Amino acid sequence: MLIRTTLASVNPSDVMFVKGLYGQPRVKGRPAGFEGVGVVAASGGGSLADGLVGKRVAFATGLSNWGAWADYAIADARGVIPLIGGMRDEDAAALIVNPLTALAMFDIVRGDGAKAFVLTAGASQLCKLMIGVAKEEGFRPITIVRRDDQIPLLEAAGATVALNAEAPGFKARLKEVFAGEKPRIFLDAVTGPLASTVFHTMGRSSRWIIYGRLDPTETAIREPGQFIFQDKRIEGFWLTQWMRAATPERKSARFAEAQQRFVSGQWRTDVTAIVPLAQAVDRVADELAKPNGKVFIAP
Repeated sequence: MLIRTTLASVNPSDVMFVKGLYGQPRVKGRPAGFEGVGVVAASGGGSLADGLVGKRVAFATGLSNWGAWADYAIADARGVIPLIGGMRDEDAAALIVNPLTALAMFDIVRGDGAKAFVLTAGASQLCKLMIGVAKEEGFRPITIVRRDDQIPLLEAAGATVALNAEAPGFKARLKEVFAGEKPRIFLDAVTGPLASTVFHTMGRSSRWIIYGRLDPTETAIREPGQFIFQDKRIEGFWLTQWMRAATPERKSARFAEAQQRFVSGQWRTDVTAIVPLAQAVDRVADELAKPNGKVFIAP
């Protein structure tokens, strides 16, 4: 279906895609941008798509490979979410990649049973959403950042512990926290030496779940024997695969939960900048370098 874009999100996955480092190849001449909000302008056929014409929707473009950073985007009807009243454009444009990933990965934490879990890139929008859910359900997120000024913000949001990986004594403090909290799930958006240190410090039966690669440097496995003798595991999480594998009922429930959280005020998308499409090439990189909020492109 054809969607007239109102606002499009800029995510780390978009940056990786533009650099050719994502698990989906670019198609020459087509815009990037995996998600946005807009109004369905035309149907590509079928009862599902026909019923969405004229409606305001959040959409994902992964299946179409025609991105949201454009006046018009193309999306498969299966990647479109009709919006309830009260959804801000900024929340709707960022409804899929971060919120659904947060809810889906928190299902993993919930299923593991241990109350403490670890997050890198702790000040990211995705992590802040997950911290909010964890706080409500009595879980204990341990967040890792690279700036001292982010620590009080995360602790106020519900992080049990927030650690600056650049601070002196980080490794000793990490060991101390893990000894007390005993986390088993490590949700990692960074990789590289930091993630290697975190996983090496974690205890028996830990799972390192990689969903991003903000640090492109080499990621070392310090002690391969931990996979034999400590029952530790490394795995990946990709929302696209989750969307393919989840039942329609489970996806619908998560779509509804994400919208209700935004409309109720439990969640809110922090905004760094809304950049006009005509200025995107000149401005987006600089805006992305600023901390604590999301960048959007407006056609």
